[in-house]
Amino acid sequence: MTVLVTAALALAGLALFVLGAALGHGAARRQLEHTAGTDGTRALAHALHTAALAAAPLRAGLTPDTARRTARRLRPLLGAPALALADDTRVLVWDGAAEHHRDQLATQLAPTPRPRTLALSCADEGCAVRWAALVPLSAGGVAAGTLAVFAGAESATLLRAAEEAARRLSVDLDLAGLDRARSSAHEAEVRALRAQISPHFVYNSLASIASFVRTDPGRARELLLEFAEFTRYSFRRDGDFTTLAEELRSIEQYLELARARFGHRLQVTLRIAPEVLPVTLPFLCLQPLVENALKHGLEDSVERSRVTITAEDEGTEARVVVEDNGVGMEPERLRGILRGTAGASTGIGLSNVDRRLRQVYGDDHGLVIETGVGAGTKITVRVPKFRPGVQAPPP
Repeated sequence: MTVLVTAALALAGLALFVLGAALGHGAARRQLEHTAGTDGTRALAHALHTAALAAAPLRAGLTPDTARRTARRLRPLLGAPALALADDTRVLVWDGAAEHHRDQLATQLAPTPRPRTLALSCADEGCAVRWAALVPLSAGGVAAGTLAVFAGAESATLLRAAEEAARRLSVDLDLAGLDRARSSAHEAEVRALRAQISPHFVYNSLASIASFVRTDPGRARELLLEFAEFTRYSFRRDGDFTTLAEELRSIEQYLELARARFGHRLQVTLRIAPEVLPVTLPFLCLQPLVENALKHGLEDSVERSRVTITAEDEGTEARVVVEDNGVGMEPERLRGILRGTAGASTGIGLSNVDRRLRQVYGDDHGLVIETGVGAGTKITVRVPKFRPGVQAPPP
């Protein structure tokens, strides 16, 4: 009887929690408020909280570790003597009694779109497990595994509770898939930027270094070290984020190599507030802006180029501005660049940075670009000083 009562409460709580996942926590909260004052409210709230804790580990995917943490919280919620989670090939965890049925469960893991029940035979007369509900888990509409809930006798209530639990777990598996897709997309964006560090730049940098080998070996050595540090940073693999200090250091190396090529034609001014140097921002999000400034300030013009980089403290945000006095561009071309339809390599860099900033901080933190034909270009980046989940790797 205790199992049936617990399963009934779990069923109500899980159903409401699935409703909350679909409609938003506000809708679920209003439903709870509707039942306020009843003795069942506390039980429902407890079921909601426990279900949330049980499902949360699966945001990292279905693995033996996440399955173990989920099963440990979910089994008491359902009031079952045993519970297991499996992927499509093996039982990942068994929580509770009668683990001698584990091999029997392993033979039943063929993917199936519908819940099913299983009568279990056992030579142990005192075994607490005689029946199982096997409910499929899905991720992105594809079978991802199985939730198995066991009982001493057939129970329609426990089967329904297991179905609701599996539906809630599947929501988190879906979110895990979205997280992986988002991470893969971000990695692809960074790979695109790395690929954009053009062979043309590499060739010109090495040619500039070679020109100093005989006339000024010390200068050649300094430039070679700058080139090595710049490429090491640009092709690093540890993390999606960096600090403003590290990004600016890489930009200084990039500009030092550019000075070796352009000489007195390039004038660079940096105005950096020390208090914003520890601020975290997406990796390689400023270098494309400086590359754009050099391209439109030098490669498209025979005049001297002035590039100014400013980083200021603005309360809860850091404001970074990259400005040049180059040829600028037409507004329509700028819109094409940010849409990723302009076709130019620097355009790919600007649209890439704009897209990543919006993904991390929201649409109100995209690039702000002021330009016009013959009027130079001013690009502004605003980065929150703190954002949950945004953290640079240790130096």
